[in-house]
Amino acid sequence: MCGIVAYVGHREAAPLILKGLKRLEYRGYDSAGIALLNGHGLKVYKKKGKVSDLEGELKDKELKARIGIGHTRWATHGEPNDINAHPHYSTNKRLAIIHNGIIENYAAIKQSLVNKGYSFESATDTEVLIKFIEDIQTNMFCTLEEAVRIALHEVVGAYAIVIIDEENPTQLIAARKGSPLVIGVGEDEFFFASDATPIIEYTKEVVYLDDYEIAIVKDNELVIKNLANEDIAPYIETVELELEAIEKGGYDHFMLKEIFEQPRSIADSMRGRINLDSASLQLGGLRDYLDKIAKTDRIVIVACGTSWHAGLVGEYLFEELARVNVEVEYASEFRYRNPIIKEGDIVIAISQSGETADTMAALELAKSKGAIILGVCNVVGSSIARITHAGVYTHAGPEIGVASTKAFTAQVTVLSLIAIATAHKKGTISQDLYRELLFGLDAIPAKVEKILKSAEKIKDISKLFTFASNFIFLGRGLNFPVALEGALKLKEISYIHAEGYPAAEMKHGPIALIDEDMPVVFIATKDASYEKIVSNIQEVKARKGRVIAIVTEGDTLIPKMVDFVVEVPRTNDLLLPLLTSIPLQLISYYIAVLRGRNVDQPRNLAKSVTVE
Repeated sequence: MCGIVAYVGHREAAPLILKGLKRLEYRGYDSAGIALLNGHGLKVYKKKGKVSDLEGELKDKELKARIGIGHTRWATHGEPNDINAHPHYSTNKRLAIIHNGIIENYAAIKQSLVNKGYSFESATDTEVLIKFIEDIQTNMFCTLEEAVRIALHEVVGAYAIVIIDEENPTQLIAARKGSPLVIGVGEDEFFFASDATPIIEYTKEVVYLDDYEIAIVKDNELVIKNLANEDIAPYIETVELELEAIEKGGYDHFMLKEIFEQPRSIADSMRGRINLDSASLQLGGLRDYLDKIAKTDRIVIVACGTSWHAGLVGEYLFEELARVNVEVEYASEFRYRNPIIKEGDIVIAISQSGETADTMAALELAKSKGAIILGVCNVVGSSIARITHAGVYTHAGPEIGVASTKAFTAQVTVLSLIAIATAHKKGTISQDLYRELLFGLDAIPAKVEKILKSAEKIKDISKLFTFASNFIFLGRGLNFPVALEGALKLKEISYIHAEGYPAAEMKHGPIALIDEDMPVVFIATKDASYEKIVSNIQEVKARKGRVIAIVTEGDTLIPKMVDFVVEVPRTNDLLLPLLTSIPLQLISYYIAVLRGRNVDQPRNLAKSVTVE
C-alpha cells in the first residue's frame, strides 16, 4: 500500500524517482507526487491519478536536483485528490514527508496541534505527522533527527517515512515500523524504496530497515539508529533480482506475463528441494523444525486473500497426508478473536510480499503465546521472513500484477512440499505414494505449459461472457479453494460479482440464482468426487445454467453435458489445484481485458496490504 522512492547522490533525482514510482505503482495508483531540493528551494509537485499524470504536471518545471523524495498513493485517510497526495509540507515548508502506513492516533495529535494554532490543508494522517515533527523541533530546539525520534515514540500505528529538509541538502531521514523500507547503497549515493524494484538498476547492495529503526543519510554517510538513539551497524545484503524480471517482456500486461511464467515459477519453487534420483525431499529452511512439525497435533495457517485460498489447499494436504488437525484463519480475524494458541502449536503464515500487516500482527500474537511460527513468502528479507522461526521461500520471482497468479501456485507448491515432507517424517504415507507425489510434482511445470497452449481457446470462450454481471464457481475437495480463488480473480480485475462455493452447497441457497443468464464454472476433474460433480452439473443444466467445465484430459462424459470445456492433464488428485487454477486465471484475465479493465492496476486495490 503506497510506494516510496527517495534518492540522494550524484545523479539527477527526478527521472530516477519517477521511474521508480512507475515500478512501484502496483502498490498504489490513486495519486503521485515528488519533492525536489535544489537552488530554487524545496518544491513539492503532486497530482491525482497515475505517475503519468504527475509527469504531465511536471512539464516545463525546473527539476534539476540531486536529492528528492517521491510517492505513489493508495488512499487511507482522505480521498484521492491533489491535496491529499504526498509529499506533505511542514507549516514553514522547510520539511516534506512521504509516508506508507497509518498513524492510528493522528486525530488526538492533530487536535493538540490545532490547539497550538496549526492548520491543515489535507485530510491525511501524514500531514499531521510532519507538523508534529516540526512542532517538536521548533519548541524543543532539537535537531530534525531528534525530533523524528521523539515523534515516533508518541505515534501509534504503522509507518515507513522519508523526510527531506531544505536546510540540509545532502540529508534524508527515514524510519519504519510495520511498513517495508529498503535502502540501496551505491557509490556516493543512496536509494530508499518500499521494495528493491526501483533500486536494482543502480545497485544490488541493500540494507533492509527493521522496525523501530531510523536511517540518516548525510554527506554520503549512512547511519542507522534505534528509537533509543543507539547505533546499529548496517547489514548490507545482495539482492538476487534481475531487471528483466520486473519488465513486461513483450506481454500486454504483467498479469498475462506472470500467468505464463508459472511453469518456471513452480519449477523454481521446487528447485534443489526434490531429488528424483534418490526419491527424496529436502527443505533446508525447515531442517531444524521438521521434527516439531511432525510431532505437533495442531497446525494453524494464517493468511489473507489469495494466500488464504492457498492455505485452504494446504489444509486438505496436511490433513490427508500428515493426519494432523489444521485450521485456516483469516489473519485479520485471528488476532482479534483471542485465539486459543498453546506452546508447541505450529502457526504458518502465508504472504506473497512477506509484509502483510494483518498477517504480521497474527504472527506476533502467536509468537507471544509460545507457538512455533513459520513463514511461506516470496520476498527475501521481508518482515515475515525475519520474524519467523523458520520458513520456506516460494521463489516465484517478482509479481507486479495486483491480482496474484504465480504467487498462488508457488504457495501451493511449497505447501505441498511441506505436507509431503511432514507426512514422510511421520510415516503416515507409504513410500510408493511419497515417490508418486514427488514425481507428480516434478511433472507439473510441463503440464501447466500444456494448459497454457489452450489460451486462445480460453480467450474465445471468455468473449462470450464479457457482459455477464454474475458468476458462480463450484468445486469439491481440493478444488473448492480453487473455485474460491477463481471467483476472487474475476471480481478483482473485471468487477463482475462472482462467488465460489463447494459444489454440494449449491443446493443450499445459490441454486436460486441459476438461470440462462448465470455462467457457472465447474472444476470437474476426474477425482474422488467426480460422480458427485456430474450430478451437480445436471442440476445446473436442468435450470438452464450456462456451464464452463474444467475437466480431465480425455473425459468423454462431461463435455456432452456442458456448454464449454477446458481440459487439464491428469495428475494425482492432491496436485490438481496446481493445474485447475490456470484456466480460471486466463478466463478472468481475458474477460477483464475485453471489458476494458486495467488488469494490472484494478480500482481500489493495492498489491501489498501493509496497513490493517
